[in-house]
Amino acid sequence: MDIKICLNNCWFILGPKFLNRFLFFRYYFLIYNASVLYWNFIRPYLKHGFRCHLISSLYQIVAALNQVGEQDKEWRAELMIELLECYLDASKMQEAVNFSSIAAAFIKDNAPDKYRQIFSLMDPGKLIEIECLECEYEVQKLGRKISTYTKGAVETQLKVIRRLELVLQHAVRVGDPNVVQAVCATQWNLCLPLLQHNLLQHVKKPLISVADILEKIDSLLILLRCQVHMEIARIEENGDRIEAAMEHLKKAIYLDNNGQYQELLKMAFNRLHLCTMLYKSPERLEDQAVMMIEQAKKGKLKDSVRKKRSLLVNAGLALAPDAFQIVLDSENEAQVSSGKSRSKISYLHAKAQHHIKSVEKADGHLKRLGHRNDKERISLWADLAKVARKQEVWDVCRTACRFCLLYDDTQLKKVPKSMKGKSIHCILKLAFYIYGTVVWLYCDRKKIQCNVRDYLLRTLAEIRFINAEAIIHLLRLQGVQLNDHAVLPQDTSQHSPGYLAKLPEQDQEWITYSLWIDHLSQYAMENFLRAAEIGEELNEAWIVHNTVVYVLNYNKHLIASGRQREIVESLQTLLSAVKNTGHCGNIVVLLMLCNALARGLILSWIPKPIVKFDEKKNIDTSLPVDPNRYSDIKAAIEVCEFALSLVNGNASNEVPISVQQQVIAAWVKAKQLHQQQIGQKLGTDDENNDEGQNPISKVLVALEMYSCNGLGLMDFTVPTLGQLVRMTLKCSWSDPLMELQTLTRLMYFAYVAHDHEIVMTFTLKHLVSEINVSGQELLSTAACIQGKSIMENLSGRHYLRLSASKAFVQSARYAGEAGNCNLVMLAARHFWNTCLPFIGSPRDREQLKESTEIILKSIIKAESKTKQVRIFHN
Repeated sequence: MDIKICLNNCWFILGPKFLNRFLFFRYYFLIYNASVLYWNFIRPYLKHGFRCHLISSLYQIVAALNQVGEQDKEWRAELMIELLECYLDASKMQEAVNFSSIAAAFIKDNAPDKYRQIFSLMDPGKLIEIECLECEYEVQKLGRKISTYTKGAVETQLKVIRRLELVLQHAVRVGDPNVVQAVCATQWNLCLPLLQHNLLQHVKKPLISVADILEKIDSLLILLRCQVHMEIARIEENGDRIEAAMEHLKKAIYLDNNGQYQELLKMAFNRLHLCTMLYKSPERLEDQAVMMIEQAKKGKLKDSVRKKRSLLVNAGLALAPDAFQIVLDSENEAQVSSGKSRSKISYLHAKAQHHIKSVEKADGHLKRLGHRNDKERISLWADLAKVARKQEVWDVCRTACRFCLLYDDTQLKKVPKSMKGKSIHCILKLAFYIYGTVVWLYCDRKKIQCNVRDYLLRTLAEIRFINAEAIIHLLRLQGVQLNDHAVLPQDTSQHSPGYLAKLPEQDQEWITYSLWIDHLSQYAMENFLRAAEIGEELNEAWIVHNTVVYVLNYNKHLIASGRQREIVESLQTLLSAVKNTGHCGNIVVLLMLCNALARGLILSWIPKPIVKFDEKKNIDTSLPVDPNRYSDIKAAIEVCEFALSLVNGNASNEVPISVQQQVIAAWVKAKQLHQQQIGQKLGTDDENNDEGQNPISKVLVALEMYSCNGLGLMDFTVPTLGQLVRMTLKCSWSDPLMELQTLTRLMYFAYVAHDHEIVMTFTLKHLVSEINVSGQELLSTAACIQGKSIMENLSGRHYLRLSASKAFVQSARYAGEAGNCNLVMLAARHFWNTCLPFIGSPRDREQLKESTEIILKSIIKAESKTKQVRIFHN
């Protein structure tokens, strides 16, 4: 029978009209049956020269099966492969290319045994393109792990890069330039996350392959080639292969047609060229500085600090002969007079004044210099600061930072918002050929200039970090932490009879020194915040993220002592910057920032109890409410709810429960201060939403509500302890310490409520092996609570005293392991009171011998561990 007649007869029964009816009436099984009948009709024609006639009908069958989501995925895969062969038989290459991508993705996920079969059908270029997409997909699955450069993530990334090297060799053999460029572009994207100082060596070989192959085919991906050569030059320089680095810089300069990187490339090339000059001293002061900085970089570990410092100081003098030595001497104590009274305070006052006057000399440097070679000088000062920081020559580091940052204050002002996004008259139109498609890029010269400016801004952000750390180092030399105040020294000098010491607030010399210390802290914080501002301006989340980490780390002593209020404005600025740029994949750091800010906003508004006697009711009245507090408290609630919204859902698995608990505690306290009840669903999210807040979060919210009640403020409407216990036991805890803390707190609330049954519900033995010292203290507290509850519920049952005494012994044992003397003595006191009725009987005393020995050993162990800690800290 003629194929057209056969298909017409078949299609009369199985054509779109009937398929649409099957779909409309949801007779999905009939669609499957129709596809089988269709297959039986057309099988004789599945051969070369005839397949082209099946395209329309087979496409309808495949589309219908896909539309109803047919569960026999092997069958659907088989039909897809046949349809692809039909396209190829009809020489419809574009349709084959488009359909092969869809079919390959479906078959890989649902019928992997047929994956090779579809690969064998694919025009080689398409296969390579799919390999590239698969490599990119594998890297995307790493998620934020690669952004934090964990060992496993880096190894996985390198495996994918090595796989793509083989794909690139295959692409070269295929000989299609567009395919080669596609693989090279993918390889570049995969290498980008590893272009860090300690990882560069791993991507040298693949980058050189990319550069060589693109050069051989004379690729039009000019910008990509330029950037690849720049990175290879950096790798070669790090390996002290100066000549090779210079060759790659030459190629990058040649390829930089638009002048996008010209200044930076020429500066880098000049720096390397000077490194090759052994016996010649350059005439330019900038070049002299380059040579000395490079010599300092190559210094050996065994070299004396004096030798390293000499090179660095000479480099600074070459760059700023007018002022560098004066600013450097600001920390030279040999130039500080002892003061009029020769007292310690007088000396500190003189040191502060000397420093203030000396550093002021840097301010006029740019005016005297005349703003020449600004970009080069920013890079040179930055290099000097970095090398000095690495070699811990701190005074040179601080001085170099001051000169470098003069350019941030005067030369690199923000681009006005009105200019952003606007093109100017000179437009360059570039064509790139990727995957056989012409992609037009429009670049204006303003943007090209901004690229250099952005590079310099990143450099200045890095110097802001270094300068802040160096200033903190100077503060510590004065015995002060960041944002702490100066500590009055002891006056050990001898005075004549009748001498009266001035009060600190009346001593002008001490005031000057204290203000200087405060100014240094303020200056360090300003550096951190300016770095964040640069990150926000460039929309680079990693800069803002690093700022948050620095600020939280260097202010942890403030946060631990509840002094967050002192840095609230800085924390608010950082949170705003994070919201604008994103959290760089690290939700934990963002939650820590939100917690510190929220607590800083509310801590000063938590009122202290004021007892007022009410003659009518004979009870204490509620605490007074300060009307000025509401704006801060409302802001704290918003901050906490923003943080907790990030945790809801899948992200909760990435955030430690202990971090979530701190934010939840701040949120609950802020709600209480704002006199807002928390709904029955115990969530920060929509009360009509059954999803969102996870079960552990709800338990933690309820616990914090219990903690806040009974303090004289608004009391929360809380679930019963029985309900809370059931919620807690249903939770799957990933953190044993948090589980133990939660159960111990529940035990305490049950004890306060005289619910003996709940107190005795928890054994906690399953957590003993999984906890640290803090956990031992919690176990001690829990055992003590159980012992006290038993004692309060004796009801004449004398034998229960023995159970209570065992609980107190266990409490003492855990406290001894933790080295906590207070908890040991508390348990020992309860044990003694519990056992008093047994002391009169010799037989009963014998039963207490072993327990008493354990108590004594625990006391000795706790005392011993406490002494060890004291020695360690001293």
